[in-house]
Amino acid sequence: MAKESYGAESIKTLDPVTHIRTRPGMYVGEPGTGAMYHDCIYILMKEVIDNSIDEFVMGAGKKIDVTVDYATGEVSVRDYGRGIPLEKVVDCVSQMNTGGKFDNENFQFSAGMNGVGTKAVNALSEFFEVRSVREDEFSEAYFEEGRLKSRKRGKLKVHEPNGTFIRYKPDAKVLKHFKVREDHVLRRMKMYCYVNAGLTINLNGQRIVSDKGLADLIADEAQFDKLYSPFHIKTKTLEIIFTHTNRFGEEYYTFVNGQYTTDGGTHLTAFKEALTKALNDFDPKKKFDGDDIRDGLIGAVSVRIMNPVFEGQTKIKLVMNDLRTELVQQMKKEIETELHRSPGETQRLIAKIEETGKIRSQLNTIKREAREKSQAISVRVPQLKDCKNHLKLDKINKKTGKPEGADTMIFLTEGLSAGGTLGAARDAMNQAVFFLRGKPLNTCSLNKDVLYRNEEFFNLIKTLDVDESLDHLRYGKIIFATDADVDGLHIRMLLTTFFMRFYRQLVLDGRVFILETPLFRVRNKKEHYFCYSDEEREAAIKKCGKGCEITRFKGLGEIDREDFKGFIGEDMRLTPVTCADDSDVEKTIKFYMGSNTPERKDYIMESLVCDDSAWE
Repeated sequence: MAKESYGAESIKTLDPVTHIRTRPGMYVGEPGTGAMYHDCIYILMKEVIDNSIDEFVMGAGKKIDVTVDYATGEVSVRDYGRGIPLEKVVDCVSQMNTGGKFDNENFQFSAGMNGVGTKAVNALSEFFEVRSVREDEFSEAYFEEGRLKSRKRGKLKVHEPNGTFIRYKPDAKVLKHFKVREDHVLRRMKMYCYVNAGLTINLNGQRIVSDKGLADLIADEAQFDKLYSPFHIKTKTLEIIFTHTNRFGEEYYTFVNGQYTTDGGTHLTAFKEALTKALNDFDPKKKFDGDDIRDGLIGAVSVRIMNPVFEGQTKIKLVMNDLRTELVQQMKKEIETELHRSPGETQRLIAKIEETGKIRSQLNTIKREAREKSQAISVRVPQLKDCKNHLKLDKINKKTGKPEGADTMIFLTEGLSAGGTLGAARDAMNQAVFFLRGKPLNTCSLNKDVLYRNEEFFNLIKTLDVDESLDHLRYGKIIFATDADVDGLHIRMLLTTFFMRFYRQLVLDGRVFILETPLFRVRNKKEHYFCYSDEEREAAIKKCGKGCEITRFKGLGEIDREDFKGFIGEDMRLTPVTCADDSDVEKTIKFYMGSNTPERKDYIMESLVCDDSAWE
């Protein structure tokens, strides 16, 4: 029996700074690498800028200057609001549960109510500098790893506008292996301006402003795809704008008190319910299905709420079920009024919904035939080696705060050769394998019925269980496992096209990845290394010494079971498939994957860069 070592000495009390640095995920979400929009490197930035946004909402300061060093992650933010009260500057950025937003008089519609945000940024930074200016007086402080190193207060020799300046650099010792992506930062700044019309953000000298607010957002995102002029509702505490496109699925942008809530929540649920009720009450003779109403819908919802409640400190999901009924009633009333005010646009809206209903009816027939055919052949998917555990989005693990099965994954691999070895090497509890039969169909210009007429895509949809709802997704990660050659890259592009066209939300939710497979294995009798580049190979050769064995992997089918285990375990390298801040995604897909071969060929020839030195 193991020796019992649990005693009083095992119980520890950590001071706030140490606790934040030990458990950063509790305060700023997943550390990540910076590849995903919600990795903590961007949440740190958000926590600082949110305070400046709150100043703007209260009518103090219409401009924010933001500087970001994308190489080091260093960020500076200068607003022109009221400035932190000088005697409380140190407390506001270092003492937990300290802030000015517990008082509704000073911040009526604030998203930051917990007194935690900037303290977490401070504790997770290599250095953190704060300076407040009020009526030609200043107070400043400098911290390292959350610990106060110096402070100063006095009168200005040269006049400066009121406001707060914060500069920090994320601590690489705690937040390891991160890289700040310019497109994620730019998108975040744009979202601030969309929901706060009239606000100007200067990002590294680039001026970002939105005069029409959410109307600009929908105009940028829908561009030429919208089927009718958007319905736009705006009151003191509520703003809604929506239209339809011919895209698949639904797309929403939701905000609470000027903050972008990417996971939606109560206000989004209320909008969906209110829209369905309003349209069904508009013409009692017609009854529309909610799925038909929302297919192709693109909309934005912004609410102003006192004392909002979010799911976590990152504030990306509103959870106020007690407010839902009131919101539904308010939204329904406003939507009905707008429908009656614009009868022409309303008829175009209804025509779109009716057309969607007809298509859905036809699609249901195709679905039924596909299912019957599938059941007649087999009760299971023949291309699948499943795992024991599965993702359950509706069940949250109390210890991790994540859904049950969040660490499950499915590899989409080319052919039985690679898939067979991968299937033998995988963790059968959490890793599944789906075998692709060569190159999948190019779905760039195809309609949704192809998903049910094509056996491979039908089996994939059935495996993922995303036919009726993405809420039923069975795996936490969907991973493309293809060879690192031209054919493998082509398969990746075909799969990316499929997911981007029909299941884009899975990409936006950070569910889709590419497995980076090693190009070389370098080993001697004592150690071995998997290398993903020539540089890594050279470094491994130095470690293993002369006479080491160097193997070049040409494809996954050449890698044996034991080697597979070495790079699909804890050290697995995954590159997320992401959708950049590109409002013309459909156009981009059609250009690269469509039937416009001559145009694409001309683009390639015009864009070729020749290295003359290679011929010398």
